[in-house]
Amino acid sequence: MIIKRKVAIIGAGPAGLACAEVLAERGDFDISIYEQKPSAARKFLMAGKTGLNITHNEPLRDFIDRYDHAEWLRPMVEAFHAEHIQAWMQGLGIESYIGSSGRIFPNEMKAAPLLRAWLKRLQNQGVKFHYRHQVRHIQDGEITVIDLKNSDLKNNQTRIEPVDAIVMACGAVSWSQLGSDGRWQSWLDDAQIEPFQASNVGVCVAWSDFMQACFGQPLKRIRAWAEGDTPQFGEMVISHYGLEGGLVYRCNRALREQLKSKNGSSATLYLDLLPAFSQAELLEKLQHGKKQSLNTLWQRIGLDKTKIALLRDVVAKSDWNDHVKMAQHIKQLVINVQGFRPIEEAISCAGGIKQEALDESLKLKNSRAIYACGEMLDWDAPTGGYLLTACMASGRWVGEQLIYN
Repeated sequence: MIIKRKVAIIGAGPAGLACAEVLAERGDFDISIYEQKPSAARKFLMAGKTGLNITHNEPLRDFIDRYDHAEWLRPMVEAFHAEHIQAWMQGLGIESYIGSSGRIFPNEMKAAPLLRAWLKRLQNQGVKFHYRHQVRHIQDGEITVIDLKNSDLKNNQTRIEPVDAIVMACGAVSWSQLGSDGRWQSWLDDAQIEPFQASNVGVCVAWSDFMQACFGQPLKRIRAWAEGDTPQFGEMVISHYGLEGGLVYRCNRALREQLKSKNGSSATLYLDLLPAFSQAELLEKLQHGKKQSLNTLWQRIGLDKTKIALLRDVVAKSDWNDHVKMAQHIKQLVINVQGFRPIEEAISCAGGIKQEALDESLKLKNSRAIYACGEMLDWDAPTGGYLLTACMASGRWVGEQLIYN
């Protein structure tokens, strides 16, 4: 009789499911996934509500360099990157396509069909799902669980489950209403965890009342960068609190570093509102429109109404008629960033379990068989498929390590 090793996976998100899949394919593991919510992968479903961007087709070296701890994640992502993910999706009956930006989506765009196929295959392979089960404590050899459906919560009716290995795939702390509430941090020492910070989140800017008419309007075809960072092309949206959208998210990391170095006072974001023209070309265009109103002149050089409103709000009125200064403002508009929106609103988080707390297999160094994967690890990446790829890659990495350790 074959005695299967009992593995408890805490969290039914992409990292936990990916780990379970590797183990289930081996066939000699007794796999249980404990999820405190009534269903699996709620953040995954939310991320795919308007189109599931699961990975990206850019060259692998460039892809990996998007991560702040690229060398740590390199072997994991090299073992499971965009090509592997597309083949994996196809194996689940889900075809994919590469968008014009290089982002990869399932043909149906939505996350739900992919998740249903994935869960069905895992269940057919014998993976057991325990929904509405909250893990309260872990230690080598056992987990303490409470059944949220049936237990008397007031009396804290927990049970202890003996296990051979534990995989923490609990997520970080953003979108906590979907399950990633950070309770697991109490299981570790503070020294093992880099404090969480919001990532891929909007930034706060103190607009005047003049900008209210622009809330919700996009700034299209611009470049943005923070000090010491490379300018990036894209768009962002003006909101009531400041700026949001993919382009400003890509600047988050550099802005966080600025705020940290300045003790949280402020950071500077630069915008190039007309990347197609050099500063000299803009100056020439401005100087040839002396008899026109400012609005007409600015529109004729290519600024739309939203960009014009932004200039009027940010730039001192004394500069508006100075063509030399306006050409400079248009090419390098200074936005004073006062901070980030709350972490609960963030798409992802920076921070988590430190690399030095884990060995190369992602096992806690002070444990016999407790592993971690996914967003709870200390890494950061922009949106664009990088987040999901690293979650799945690290989950699969832990699964492979469990097979051979």
